[in-house]
Parts: sequence; C-alpha cells; structure tokens
Amino acid sequence: MKSLLKNVTGKFARVMVMFVVGLVLFGFAENGFAHCDTLAGPVVQDAKLALEKGDVTSTLKWVGKGDEAEVKAAFKKTLAVRGKGTDVQELADRYFFETLVRLHRAGEGAPYTGLKDAPVEPVVALAEKALTDGSAEVMSKELSAKLTKELQAKHAAVVKAQKGKDKSVKAGRKYVEAYVEYMHYVEGLHSSILAEGHHAKAEHSEHE
Repeated sequence: MKSLLKNVTGKFARVMVMFVVGLVLFGFAENGFAHCDTLAGPVVQDAKLALEKGDVTSTLKWVGKGDEAEVKAAFKKTLAVRGKGTDVQELADRYFFETLVRLHRAGEGAPYTGLKDAPVEPVVALAEKALTDGSAEVMSKELSAKLTKELQAKHAAVVKAQKGKDKSVKAGRKYVEAYVEYMHYVEGLHSSILAEGHHAKAEHSEHE
C-alpha cells in the first residue's frame, strides 16, 4: 500500500509540474517569449559549438529530415567565409543561426520573427538547471508550490465573492468571473492528469 501511494503521489507531482510548466510556457509563447528563438537558447548554443568544431551534425536534431539539406548548405556557406574578418564572421554566424532557428520553428508549426537577444525566463532557466543537475526535485518542489498557491488563491476568490453574489448584479458578475476562472483552471489541471494517464497507457502498450 505504501508503495502504491508513493507511486501515485509521484505521478501527481509530475502532472502538477507539467501543468504549471505548460501554463507558464504557453503564456510566454503567447507573448513572444519562445526559448528556442533566443540567442541564449539551446538551438543557437548548439549552432555555436558546431561552427567551432566545423561539424554540423549536432545541429541537425533541431530540424526535420526534409530540412537537413538547407541546414548543411547554410553551414557550408558560413564556414567558407568565417575566416575573412571579425565582422564577416559575425554576419555569417548570424546567417546560420537564423536559418537553423527558422527551420526549427517551422517544424514546430510556430512563426519565426527573428532571433531575440532576450534573457532566459526564470521557469526555462529552472527547467534547464534540472537537466544539468540530472534531477527534477528542486523544479518539482518550486512549481508544485506555485500550483498550490494559484489554486488556493483562485479558490479563496470564489469563496469570498460567493458570500455577496446576490446583493447586486455587479457583485454577481464579480462572483461569476472568479468562478469561471477557478473552474477553468481546475479543469485544465484535470485534463493534464487524464492526458498523463493516457500517455502512460500508450507507452505501456508500446512495450508489450
């Protein structure tokens, strides 16, 4: 029984982390903060290393098979002119970065609006650090705490508004607004839990 409870708790914690990360990253995407199209993002970092080594292979994972030829061609052109001065090298490198990121974004079905020299968002930095550390424990605790705080705040807002919801139309609308926001948040969490369950079943079926 203890083993079962531990397993369920662990799965719920992972779901909460996925849900919070999804909400935060979706919000960033809506506002144009896509991690992969920043100069500090992993796509450009791999591109820089590839240029230093003179080997394009490590960048190909960021694009689909159909885009490999274009990436290789851009890489070859960039290498051909990199030694012709600092200014030329910067322009050539930028050309390769732009090409790789543009194709990567297109493969995700996302628009490309150019490379951004923007700082890494806190949640992305947290996720990257978890990968570097080889453990999701710190990230799990921080994001789970954020989820708990958000749920409690939205719940409290509904309870507070509920007390005076019938005193006036204005008060009633304030209650409805808080109620809808709360319910959508909970439904989103529930959908994530169900999706995690379906994903686990699919993985189990594949290994049978």
